[in-house]
Amino acid sequence: MSEQCGCAENALLNRRTLLGGALAGLAGATLDTSLAFAADPTYAGDVLVLLSLRGGFDGLSAVVPAGDAAYYTARPSIAVPQSQLIGGGSFFGLHPALSPLLPYWTGGQLAAIQAVGQPAPNRSHFSAMEDLERAAPGTSIRTGWLNRMLGVTGSTDPMGAVAMGTAMPARVLAGPAPYLGVTSIDKTTLTGEQAGRPISATMAKVYADAPAALKQTAGQLGGALQRTTQMRAAGYTPANGAVYPSTDLGAALRDVARLIKSGNGLRSATLDSGDWDMHENLGPAVAGRRMFDQLKALAGALAAFAADLGPDGLRRVTLVTISEFGRRVTQNGSGGLDHGYGNAMFVLGGGVKGGKVYGRWPGLTSTQLRDGDLAVTTDYRAVIGEILRARCGVGDLATVFPGVTASNLGVVSAR
Repeated sequence: MSEQCGCAENALLNRRTLLGGALAGLAGATLDTSLAFAADPTYAGDVLVLLSLRGGFDGLSAVVPAGDAAYYTARPSIAVPQSQLIGGGSFFGLHPALSPLLPYWTGGQLAAIQAVGQPAPNRSHFSAMEDLERAAPGTSIRTGWLNRMLGVTGSTDPMGAVAMGTAMPARVLAGPAPYLGVTSIDKTTLTGEQAGRPISATMAKVYADAPAALKQTAGQLGGALQRTTQMRAAGYTPANGAVYPSTDLGAALRDVARLIKSGNGLRSATLDSGDWDMHENLGPAVAGRRMFDQLKALAGALAAFAADLGPDGLRRVTLVTISEFGRRVTQNGSGGLDHGYGNAMFVLGGGVKGGKVYGRWPGLTSTQLRDGDLAVTTDYRAVIGEILRARCGVGDLATVFPGVTASNLGVVSAR
């Protein structure tokens, strides 16, 4: 039987109360916007979209090491048959449910990295996600790495970074650089706003004679409110025939694409896809089974996002997937997989050198595993560091990821 996961901790740990420069929710308001920040024209890097696959993504199901016979031995009922793999080379192949993304794989805009993960195993959702988003083990740093990236690039506009799909900010954005927590562009309200109780009007009065620093924050909020109100009024129709699935992830990616195309200076967005904690009944690679349907929904949302942006838009965007840990190599007695270590990442964007799997493969025989798990041969921070350096103009990587050197995998081309 599978181990008891304690996965309720997922609901408790991935968001914190809104503080400081972070802003949760948006609504039309009458704040003084004389200090509002316009979109910063000086940033010339990619929009970095961070997609967190919450619960422990099984990279071995998505990016299948068909050339390693131990994979099939370890997973007698849930391994993906080699005959069903798509986009494959001589060793790896993609799960068939990822077929909506196949055009981007063969077209060179989608790549994968295998045997990637954190510096040390950690099978607790709570602490692994905290470590993943803080990304500074062995230090006293408590900010999120995405907020540190914003600081390095000089972001001062709250619309420069968005936690999409939630009114609470992501821990990875925690820190002094301003950002937004947005449930939906069309359905957001200022936190606490109620009919007949206009908090925005109260704030305008409170901050009218406030010290400059506080008034500046109010001005930033006012500018963000104003621009978002204009976006809602204009409406939005996805381009290029893109059809987003009717899922939370589909809605969030639609709004991220909308923000990117609005010209409001978005530098980074973070969003979540949950329910990857498959201790039971992961299922074979056929429609109607749990992993297949999850991957199909993920692929459909990402494909719609890429189509909506179009080739020109995608050239200015790099999307990266991360997860707190991978799954065990060997299936358990419930037809699922318990918490593991090494994993796979996907990178999607116009600057990606796609159509291949990167990273050093450690092997899946018992002597090659790390306590029964896929070993990690590439630090996830090194992969993101390569992207930050090549696509986002981050020269001082140590400020974002202390003690980490960017990988030289060549996953992306330089801008």
